[in-house]
Amino acid sequence: MAVSLILDPAVQSWMTANQLRGVRSFMRNVSYVGDWVGHAVAALLGAFIAYRVKNPRWVRICIAMLVALAIAGAAARVVKVVAGRSRPSVQVDVGFNGPRWTAKYHAFPSGHTASSMAYFGVLAFANRRLFAALLPIPLVIAFSRMYVGAHHLSDVIGGALIGLAIAVWVAHWRRFQIANRPPTIAS
Repeated sequence: MAVSLILDPAVQSWMTANQLRGVRSFMRNVSYVGDWVGHAVAALLGAFIAYRVKNPRWVRICIAMLVALAIAGAAARVVKVVAGRSRPSVQVDVGFNGPRWTAKYHAFPSGHTASSMAYFGVLAFANRRLFAALLPIPLVIAFSRMYVGAHHLSDVIGGALIGLAIAVWVAHWRRFQIANRPPTIAS
């Protein structure tokens, strides 16, 4: 994390110097689709499909992903307001400025990254192969947030760490919940 703070200016400078119109437009769309709404719709759709095909394990996994998404989003929002870190576009009051209510000072951590990493991180405990196959999604979302100038490198690293910590917590909570169910009586 500390290294990413040191690298912030260099990474931001590279992002600014290497802007391509088509890539920027694509990354803006990735940021839009990669917000919590897109993830929530996918989790609800997944839970519905799993329910329809009578797969309770995947219903629980999709619900756990949705819970991780919600907790990570809320946690990131609280930290954003308290930290008051300026976004890369802000030229005055650069850095961490304490509690701020304006979005110009809600850079740290990246909520998109925290939510996406929590969401997909739950899969690491449920199905490692699927997690490995889908890991590029939160990574591209994190990159898009830097590319469009919404976040610094340290913001997305901080968001990823928050998201992964919440994914671990939710996965363990889900296992505890399942392990402590009363036994069912077989017919």
